[in-house]
Amino acid sequence: MQDQTPSQPSQSEARESAKKPGLGRFLPLAAVLVVAAIGAMTLGDYLTFETLRDNREALMAFRDNNYAGLVGLFMLTYVVIVVFSLPGAAVASVTGGFLFGLALGTTFNVLAATTGAMGIFLAARWGLGAMLTQRLETAEGRVKMLKQALRENEIEVLLLLRLVPAVPFFVANLLPALVGVKLVNFLWTTAVGIIPGAIVFTWIGVGLGSVFDRGETPDLSLLWEPHVIGPIIGLCVLAALPILLKKRKPRAGNAPAAATTQESEQ
Repeated sequence: MQDQTPSQPSQSEARESAKKPGLGRFLPLAAVLVVAAIGAMTLGDYLTFETLRDNREALMAFRDNNYAGLVGLFMLTYVVIVVFSLPGAAVASVTGGFLFGLALGTTFNVLAATTGAMGIFLAARWGLGAMLTQRLETAEGRVKMLKQALRENEIEVLLLLRLVPAVPFFVANLLPALVGVKLVNFLWTTAVGIIPGAIVFTWIGVGLGSVFDRGETPDLSLLWEPHVIGPIIGLCVLAALPILLKKRKPRAGNAPAAATTQESEQ
């Protein structure tokens, strides 16, 4: 009589089953998307410059009596806005300058925005991003070429995503997680790449008090003025320059080899 033992799964089957994420892994990203949709429909009328103007005196009084508390409350609010892609990110950046001045306001804005961006990145990476990263690792053809190009120019691409004003902040947070970039590279390129824009918005906030005194609304179109957008475009060019140089290197390297081949044939 032969012993009947259950068949054991192969190592490859075990690895494949371990790679399959449970539905729970998608909950963080799903929660972000749901809250973002609800916030877009309900908070648009509250996170505005009018709300800031109406609560101006209360905020200034709270800052004078509890500076550290206001800093913590401001940064927490900013992080929540970024994580859930709620309306009012520009208002929050301007508010940083209005409450804390150019230097500290820019610092708080950059720290809060980077922290919020990390939240979206990790939420996406934990679920959908992990699946896409695994597929990219085994992909062939054009997808493989795209993956290789991204890996070779990861830093430059991440900086461009932050520096180019036309790229939505949510997209710049989500896309890197889906293609599997390194978290440490994502964090420092985010912090560095958003500094130019953060300075501009914080600078607008520094003069916000006088704007309110005149009964006017802050003009965020300043970002598109030539003397402002020009340097930012220059930074984009500098970020893209290494990519262009890398593309030219193989051609330059092939020239001596081609010349040697011609000489040997003669």
